[in-house]
Amino acid sequence: MRLARWDPFREVSTLHEGPNRLVPDADRSMEDDFAWAPAVDVFEKGDDLVIRAELPGVKTADIDIRVENGNLVLHGERKRDVEVEDAKVYRLERVHGTFTRSFVLPTTVEASKIAASFADGVLEIVLPKADRAKARKVDVKAA
Repeated sequence: MRLARWDPFREVSTLHEGPNRLVPDADRSMEDDFAWAPAVDVFEKGDDLVIRAELPGVKTADIDIRVENGNLVLHGERKRDVEVEDAKVYRLERVHGTFTRSFVLPTTVEASKIAASFADGVLEIVLPKADRAKARKVDVKAA
């Protein structure tokens, strides 16, 4: 975890930005202000690393997972509902559009055995550890 220095004056100087975000400029759309990335959990479970990403409203066909140059890249798109496009809209808070998350793979991961499953809006990617990275017991022999 990286430590950041707290600057109380920076928070005061950004107070004026809050109300400005409520009324977008005529030449800018609200979509420009809201880029999104799915929330993820990364944890170790047995001999595997697991990445779980929340992707509600994303279809399996719109998810792309790649291993490139020692990185696991998760890319996808959540599309806007078609019925909303033609409706009289009062409020749109659900974010849509493309997203990309990238994770550096440890050298202990067997990249060729990575597997993914998607259920109930949660993507789970299992990254198995290579045999050389798994803990093993060393027997001590009496001399």
